[in-house]
Amino acid sequence: MAELPDKPVEKWTESDVSSWLRSIGIKDQYIQKLHEEEVDGKILKELTEDYLKRETGMKSGPALLIVKKKNELIESIQVQKPQNVKKTQDSGLNKAASGQNEKQATGKETISIVKNRVYSVRLPNFKEKANKIEHEKEVIYRRVGSKTEPVMDQNEFYQRVRDRDDQREEAEQSQFLSATDFCEDLGRKLTMLVTSGKKFIEKEKWYILVTNKFRQSDLSSIDFLLNMKIFCVFDFDPDSKVSGFCGEYLQHHAANLHFMQNYKIPSDMSVREFENHLHLFEQTSWIFCNGRSDFRGNETPCDEMTWIKTKITLLRESVSLICKQVLPKKSFLVIFLLTSPVEKPLLHTFSEFFTDMEGHEDIICICECEENYQTWRGFAESYCSEETVSRSSVVGMKMSHVNATLQRIQPLTSRTTKHLSVFTKGECLLETREEERMYSLEILSVDHCDETSEEFIEAEKDNLERQFYHGGKVKWLNFWLAENKYIGEVIQRDAYRESSKLLSDILKRGTDQVQVNSINIYHHPGSGGSTVARQVLWNNRKDLRCAVVKPSYSASTVSEHAVYLREYEEKEPPQKCLPVLLLVEDCESEYLDDLRSELETAVYTKKITQGTPCFILLSCRRSHNPEKKCKESPLQNVAVTHKLSPQEKRQFAGKREKLEQQYQPEFILTFVLMSEEFEQQYIKDFVKNLLQDIDHSSVVTKLIRYVALLNSYVQNSFISQSHCEALMALTIQFDRFRQHTFEASLSEQAKLIFIHLRDEKTHILSIRIIHPLVAKEILWQLLDGQQQLSGIALDLLHEDVLYENRFGKEEYVKFLRDLFMRRCRISKGDESDSFFSPLIEHVRESESPDKAIELLKEAYTRFNKDAFFAQQLARLNYSHEKFEEAKQWAEIAAKKMPKNSYILDTKGQVYRRWFNAKCKVIENVTKTPQNTADAIETALKAMECFGECEMAAIADLDTMNNSGFFAAVEVGCNLLKLVFSLQLFSKTSGQAECLKYLVTEYIPEEVKKPWEGLHEKLKGLQMSMHCALEWISEDLSYFQTDISAEEEEPAVTAELKINNPKNWLVNKSAVYGKYFSSASLSKLQQPCSTNTVILTPFMKRMQIYYLGGGNITTIFSLLHDQTDRGQINALEDIISLYPSSPLKANLEQMDLVNYIASQIALGCLSTESPKLAPLQYLQKLCQQFPAEKSKCLSSALFLLTLLFWPEDSDPDKERKYEIVMSAVEFLKRSYWTKMKDIPQRRQRIYTHFFLSHGSGRAKIVHKSKVESLTKQLPVSEKRMKWLRGEVWKMPEIAKLLKPIHGWTEDGTVFLEGPQRKKFMIPALYSASVPYSNENVTFYLGFTFRGPVAYNITVIQ
Repeated sequence: MAELPDKPVEKWTESDVSSWLRSIGIKDQYIQKLHEEEVDGKILKELTEDYLKRETGMKSGPALLIVKKKNELIESIQVQKPQNVKKTQDSGLNKAASGQNEKQATGKETISIVKNRVYSVRLPNFKEKANKIEHEKEVIYRRVGSKTEPVMDQNEFYQRVRDRDDQREEAEQSQFLSATDFCEDLGRKLTMLVTSGKKFIEKEKWYILVTNKFRQSDLSSIDFLLNMKIFCVFDFDPDSKVSGFCGEYLQHHAANLHFMQNYKIPSDMSVREFENHLHLFEQTSWIFCNGRSDFRGNETPCDEMTWIKTKITLLRESVSLICKQVLPKKSFLVIFLLTSPVEKPLLHTFSEFFTDMEGHEDIICICECEENYQTWRGFAESYCSEETVSRSSVVGMKMSHVNATLQRIQPLTSRTTKHLSVFTKGECLLETREEERMYSLEILSVDHCDETSEEFIEAEKDNLERQFYHGGKVKWLNFWLAENKYIGEVIQRDAYRESSKLLSDILKRGTDQVQVNSINIYHHPGSGGSTVARQVLWNNRKDLRCAVVKPSYSASTVSEHAVYLREYEEKEPPQKCLPVLLLVEDCESEYLDDLRSELETAVYTKKITQGTPCFILLSCRRSHNPEKKCKESPLQNVAVTHKLSPQEKRQFAGKREKLEQQYQPEFILTFVLMSEEFEQQYIKDFVKNLLQDIDHSSVVTKLIRYVALLNSYVQNSFISQSHCEALMALTIQFDRFRQHTFEASLSEQAKLIFIHLRDEKTHILSIRIIHPLVAKEILWQLLDGQQQLSGIALDLLHEDVLYENRFGKEEYVKFLRDLFMRRCRISKGDESDSFFSPLIEHVRESESPDKAIELLKEAYTRFNKDAFFAQQLARLNYSHEKFEEAKQWAEIAAKKMPKNSYILDTKGQVYRRWFNAKCKVIENVTKTPQNTADAIETALKAMECFGECEMAAIADLDTMNNSGFFAAVEVGCNLLKLVFSLQLFSKTSGQAECLKYLVTEYIPEEVKKPWEGLHEKLKGLQMSMHCALEWISEDLSYFQTDISAEEEEPAVTAELKINNPKNWLVNKSAVYGKYFSSASLSKLQQPCSTNTVILTPFMKRMQIYYLGGGNITTIFSLLHDQTDRGQINALEDIISLYPSSPLKANLEQMDLVNYIASQIALGCLSTESPKLAPLQYLQKLCQQFPAEKSKCLSSALFLLTLLFWPEDSDPDKERKYEIVMSAVEFLKRSYWTKMKDIPQRRQRIYTHFFLSHGSGRAKIVHKSKVESLTKQLPVSEKRMKWLRGEVWKMPEIAKLLKPIHGWTEDGTVFLEGPQRKKFMIPALYSASVPYSNENVTFYLGFTFRGPVAYNITVIQ
């Protein structure tokens, strides 16, 4: 039993009561509850069983035990007063129970407590027969040597009490006097505690400070804290911001000021999202724990008791979140910096850290005042031993001495100062707090690394060089050490020189310069692309402002910080500033587009002079074919491959020779492999030699297999060291030996191939294999004859110890998920596009589809029956024609996520594939209503699913998923093909009957019974297809490929890949029109004049569809090849199918739109056609559009802008402008509805026509005519001309397009002409708008958003 306090029960503190409760075996949860209720000795004596159960929710058993033991405790203490000497109650009850009660002889209590006193006790004794505790008679005990014995002769004992008191007093005084002669080495103790026994304070270590009020004299001695990586501060000084530590710290660093309630993580937020929300790891989090005097919100300080009642739960949640979810164990040290009297809230903070950190090892206390320390110590010793508390505390050292001592062991020299280059060729000071405010950027200063101490360099330089050449990522210190001749130079590859040349050309370019430029470095994985990119930054840091974009920050945040970096401390911002070179690594092209767009907007807003280079985006991205990327755009792209040029081979050979004199080859493995150009046979032989004597059954080999599997199939993957330790069941007692213990437990093979990484943000330690090609070869060679790849993947899925390990869990789970889910995309640097993850693709092709399905089923279970795994299982099953299973999985996924359009699309795809399979079975047999019924039912089920998908896509405000519309048309066309192929409907008369069946109430007798239950759905097929085709047409009218791109972008659907959506729409519209026009293909190909008489209006509309006139997109697509006479004939045939006098025919709005669009298209191709209607006639037709513009189709409003755009000499100009402006107002509304909340890069509006020099019909030209003028240029040159806007300067363009006059006002372009109301014309490229109010000219483009301005030029 533990010792109890040496004082009466009624004087016990809450902590004393906790210790006693612990000693009788009460659970921690009840002890904690009584501690919170402030149960001290006085209250303990009054406790009843009823109170315990009612107020604390305690069970009957422990409540009964506490009351019983309490009563025994009180009864066991008998107090008697002797005649000569005070005979008092023993306050050290535990000692009394042990018979150690003669205070003068114990050697622990001071003379002031025991002088002239004798303590007696009655010891409790349990009597088995009576089944109760009885107390023995009162006895006085004394110490005899090492034993405790009862006093036999009390008279003699009492007579000698005074003598023993004198001896005790003399001994205490001599001890006190001699204590001053000896002083503990506090400097060394402090150093060892803060560094965990290392030579220097670790750069990667995080520190948590817990502190109270600082004395003003101490605030001048906090330099050591300014160079530490402080994660957060628990500050109990309400005045800290105004006059304390916080205010002083904020003069040097940025910090975010929080309260404890800010650390309550919302249920719908992940830990990583929460970290970003509070900006943890970016800037110090300053947590005011007891109010903040300068804060205007309701955060006032409170007294100790009120704090315990109201805030202790918040403290517990804050500490628990930090220790258990945010910071990995052993990655941080908690320092209690006690600079003023210690109060209970601060003591409770120790209690919470001690509990959540599971011990005292990483908690230290620094306290100058002995009295303050004693309060602290008394509380801390209720949790751990006196020795532990003493060992972890530095007491009596002045703050100035602490400051000087710790500054000596920091890797940086005292107060770090950094400098940036400025426009005037000088330098400016980069304040640390300003740097921290630009937290999304890692800024490279002119004097980067200059602050590194000599001691640190000497101790670490060899290690840093060896790590780099073994395969670690290059660090700035590598370049600095090479530059300052501490180590050999870092090789500059050819790609470095090429990138530097492109950068130099950008900086030299004249007034035609764009303000945001790009250089792209494409590299084979592991070929050194990142080193090349960082070399470019390093060697330009003295001439430009250079920074690396940190991952996971939004483009808008990065842009904001990049603009601030560009203008920081410049004399004349924003005009005269150095350009900013931003390195963006391993990001997707969409992110780069977003960042470029944000920077261009910023440049425009800042009104920076044209031709000034402001930002250069240096993108470093992996690619399996860097040379191809380089060839596509040689003026922007650079390739880094595993192949070395002759010059590079010479450089590598020379460097390798020097390194091998310095290090063993196995310690510079990646460099050796690189010098061998990662030749396949060399890697094979190297791995074979490496694995020769490996123990296949060991846990370390299992770890190698898992890491090799992840590194082979998941880009940039790793496994945290914490996960490795858990798998290997390592128990590590002391953090200072952690790395040594881990590395010692690895096999020789693992030591050679693993690289040790450290997360730049959280500092979680992790490992990966030195190179992905080596990982792949290890994986194949470790597969013994009986084991397959799927077996290793299954083993990895079943490793609960890895999946459930706490730290690094988010990254591990993401990598594991990617292993089974992430599909390859060429656009993302992969070798090819894949339908499944590379692992699943390999298993289903090299092992069996069943193995792949089994693997995905296990993954589904492991990932808590995730809907997306169910979706993948549906796709995998239908890919192998297991349609029943696919259906089940699709339904499971849809049930879990009923509003996800992509999952609903997969459900539809199951039926689509099933329908195609059923069609294939009956392909070569005579089709009858009986043998086609099953296939038709499946197709209709697919259409139903795609209808649900369409509705979900329209309702989704964040994404534009068009997959349901495309797939519905695909299935519809195939279903029509099947229905029309029935023998019943195969003849000409049969086709008419089929059409009658599909579009009227009529049901042929032959199909009535076989297709029972399907008739209504089949009769709705035409309308379903029509709606889908119209939606696709409208979508393509708004958003098609940007004019500067070479080819149309594919329509990205979940399962279908439509390479050219516009051509696809033309083809499918024709198929739809063919089947629903009832006439045979041969008849449709005859001159229309012979057929028009017998066609109903519906059939005519369908025939128009067949000829390409069914919607505005297919009509205008006929203009893309303007040399083809067949397009003119097609448009004339389309127009012939409309009534001869459309004005009197009262056409529906859609038919009216298509007729007018056909007339405009024909006018672009031929001015001689007899089918052409006069422009005025088309304008009259437009009067039949609804007068209420909100009821007009977007295509109708678009046609109004084209037809009513007035000419210069037009007498009715003002009325026409009003018509156009009214149409534009509603076009904008429908545009923003269509846009949803999608990223800006997806908001590229499509320009259909441009205003030309002609008049009448000739006043507009189709965009294909403009594009044809650049068609002969090489692809790369054409792209650059469009990108830089040079295309508008071409004389051919000037001859074709008409410049319009207008002016700019506060960055907005207005059209000259309208008198009653200003006509604002949006600039398609905002960067071309002048910043001042100027007279301008521009070219006019017509879009579904309204007219837009191109090539805005100031009139000089």
